[in-house]
Amino acid sequence: MRYKVTFAVGLALGYVLGTRAGRERYEQLKKSARELAQNPAVRNAAESAGHSGREFAGKAFAAVSEKVGGAVPDALVGRVRGLRARVGGTGAAEDDWGTTNT
Repeated sequence: MRYKVTFAVGLALGYVLGTRAGRERYEQLKKSARELAQNPAVRNAAESAGHSGREFAGKAFAAVSEKVGGAVPDALVGRVRGLRARVGGTGAAEDDWGTTNT
């Protein structure tokens, strides 16, 4: 799914940069993109994907740290602890997408 979204964004950006349709068409595309980003279904999907990714990262970290023992850098340990806190937190914290978990 991530690659499809990246492709669509790249396609839209290429169109905007390559077109000679003018400012009006650019504003239409900008408005459509804003409406898409504000769509509750899109926001929920992004939040769900972010939550799943954080959960998977925590599980992967546990599996890797179990195998390598104390060789995991402290910076990585701190980052994963932060992700775990977000997954198990109150759900009202801001995520990297700029949306809240509602």
